[in-house]
Amino acid sequence: MTENPAAAPEHLDVLIVGAGLSGIDAAYHVSSAFPERSYAILEMRDSLGGTWDLFRYPGIRSDSDMYTLGFGWKPWKGKKAIADGADILSYLKEAAREHGIDRRIRYHHKLVRAEFSSADARWTVTVERTDTGETLQLTAGFLFSTSGYYSYEKGFTPDFAGIDDYAGRVVHPQAWPEDLDYQGKRIVVIGSGATAVTLIPSLAQSGAGHVTMLQRTPTYIIPQPLTDPLSYRMLHTLPAAVASRLVRGRYLALGIGFYEFCRARPNEARKLIRTMSERMLPDDVSYDEHFTPPYDPWDQRLCVVPRGDLFKALREHTVDIVTDHIDTFTTEGIRLRSGRELQADIVVTATGLNLQVFGGVELAVDGEPVRLPDTMAFKGMMLSDIPNFAFIVGYTNASWTLKADLVCQYVVRVLQRMEKTGARVVVPRKDPAVAEEPFLDFEAGYVMRSLDRFPKQGAVAPWKLKMNYFRDLRVFGKAPTDRELEYSA
Repeated sequence: MTENPAAAPEHLDVLIVGAGLSGIDAAYHVSSAFPERSYAILEMRDSLGGTWDLFRYPGIRSDSDMYTLGFGWKPWKGKKAIADGADILSYLKEAAREHGIDRRIRYHHKLVRAEFSSADARWTVTVERTDTGETLQLTAGFLFSTSGYYSYEKGFTPDFAGIDDYAGRVVHPQAWPEDLDYQGKRIVVIGSGATAVTLIPSLAQSGAGHVTMLQRTPTYIIPQPLTDPLSYRMLHTLPAAVASRLVRGRYLALGIGFYEFCRARPNEARKLIRTMSERMLPDDVSYDEHFTPPYDPWDQRLCVVPRGDLFKALREHTVDIVTDHIDTFTTEGIRLRSGRELQADIVVTATGLNLQVFGGVELAVDGEPVRLPDTMAFKGMMLSDIPNFAFIVGYTNASWTLKADLVCQYVVRVLQRMEKTGARVVVPRKDPAVAEEPFLDFEAGYVMRSLDRFPKQGAVAPWKLKMNYFRDLRVFGKAPTDRELEYSA
């Protein structure tokens, strides 16, 4: 790589890292509150959209309703409550274009290092141009990481025995090949999470010869309507502000209410999920064998199937489901511990993500490298002893954007307080007596594999993460004068 010489690095008041859903949300809030301030969004890829541009596998869709996944400042008005990836990407592009955010995105800019200087009250960041290999430096008064929590480089695939002997094609959904011809082919999809239950019926409906869902452990799967005619009518007949509040409030109450019900009364929740799903299965598919996880509802994320499309494919026998452990890959497919062999022309490893904190950037403060596991998350959005820095990690039990909106609004209030008081630095300081807990209280495999690389959360507020939007409204709704925040000139 070559160094780009410059007399003085360009300075920005706010630097946002990542042009996905969170980055667009952050840009809207910052630019609306401070139209006179300079800001930019660094995006390492060649397009905005984040997840919704990266993933291209058949059937890609959200498993959250769009009335809460959509921005609070741009109500979703599409017909589908559960939207396709292409529709979500179009929505994000429209939102960015309408507010001039797209003109502030610097594509092919990957943040690799950021160091804060207390003396200068600013970050110096090193950026790599992913298209040319050139490096450059910028400075910023405030650094806002909106790059999510997983690596865009590649998804997670376990080290399966014998996989090198397999004569067919192995594909991970995160890197779906544009030229993949699966027409008439036998496909085994390994996995039982949101990606698998989305991909499998789509493959079956679009020409695959036969699809087998191979899972080690079942997941709670519930059917949900694809559209919501009542909400659609409200959004197109009532005043926009009124309709948006009513529809969003309705979905918030239903989603969070169901989550709290599952956590408080798991046995009743199991029975309800069974009632909703079992009646849609064919007689030759056992609910107990294939749809009864060994954990309580919402210990891991529930999977939504619009209009029960996975169950429909099982009834039509274009899809079957196998619950077993993989012994080894063979030349023709996969041999299971039970001795059964699944023949496959294509194997899809819908086996999860590789988690990565803040896009893998190296952080330092006054020359000292930051070890993220040594820090604690303040309100799930700032880090102890890291000045002028915030990040967005959304809810695991609700729409990502709900948390993103709260964080963005809080950051704006912090910046407003700094402006009013003349402070140049804000930093959370934790009480050493606060006990540490894992950052994410979530038992999904891809989370458990990587928790040791994440910051900690605390055992008490405001260091303990909330997974309830209504409770967080109170936590984030306060003026940013929390005693844990230290402001200085």
